[in-house]
Amino acid sequence: MVDWDDYVGRFEAVQDVEIRPRISGTVESVNFREGVEVAKGQVLFTIDPRPYRAAAEQARADLAKVQAALTNARTELARARKLVDAQAISREEFETKEANLRSAVAAAGAARANLEAKALDLSFTTIRSPITGRISDKRVSIGTYVSAGETALTRVVSVNPIRFAFEGAETFYLKYVRQAQTGERESSRYAPNPVDIKLADESSYRWHGLMKFVDNAIDRNSGTIRAFAEVDNPTGFLVPGMFGRARLLGSGTYSALLVPDEAIVTDQTRRFVYVIGRDGKTVQRNVETGPLVEGLRVIKTGLTASEKVVLDGLARLQPGMDVDAKVIPLKPRAAADSPASTAIRAPAAAEATAK
Repeated sequence: MVDWDDYVGRFEAVQDVEIRPRISGTVESVNFREGVEVAKGQVLFTIDPRPYRAAAEQARADLAKVQAALTNARTELARARKLVDAQAISREEFETKEANLRSAVAAAGAARANLEAKALDLSFTTIRSPITGRISDKRVSIGTYVSAGETALTRVVSVNPIRFAFEGAETFYLKYVRQAQTGERESSRYAPNPVDIKLADESSYRWHGLMKFVDNAIDRNSGTIRAFAEVDNPTGFLVPGMFGRARLLGSGTYSALLVPDEAIVTDQTRRFVYVIGRDGKTVQRNVETGPLVEGLRVIKTGLTASEKVVLDGLARLQPGMDVDAKVIPLKPRAAADSPASTAIRAPAAAEATAK
């Protein structure tokens, strides 16, 4: 047997980007269809580039001006070096020429950096998708003035792979830590333990993922710890915010017996079954139960494979009673996809029209 622990959670995008402009200006064009997939680098919006193009041209002209001044400063310094060697100019005048050259070099560097900044601003007038994913609707229209870093333009979320995020109780976390210490089950913090997921309208675990993250602290208010798994979603069927029920690997492999639930008697906190002893009389066996598997209850401890469990007439039994036993075989009562849950159904249509 392998135990699975049941969790409820929702799907989240691995990458979730809100698109905002890096410069201010008027929206000139919207270049995507809303609600569909977009590729990384695809053009989404264009902001009027004319002011930024003019600023870039001005910066380019300023750079040419200071480069001309730099060339002149180099020429004057070369001439002054010959004159100072011939003692035709003073040392002070020569040092002034050197200072002029250093100032021209610095001015050229500043002008070059200013041109790069203006060119960068010009490039920001074309807004591209930073990731591959599915885009939302446009939040602005053509002609809208947008502010740098403030106006939300749209949102892009990645769809493949997708995360399934959930929270687990502290008791589960402690169980997993103990299992990792004994070597029964590796911790999901370090090992990609399997996770099976079914959606709200599904009766079986169709989706399969692997654990990727366990948080570093337990929430003081809820007593739970966050975690998520990653699930392949090549068709984009799963979308962020979708509800799901998951089962996470909860144990290592162990051997156990299966009996029907009706064979187990509960006496306050004690659970036991009746078995037929060698003398043909009933004997109580305290048992430790586990989850349901194929419609039968797992018995972890308390029984051996050779013992015969009483299934009927339990209300009349007492320990040590003689019974007339008839042996019957047990068969699975349900599919092996527990834990069970009832799938929801979509509501009926409100009306119909004939065609």
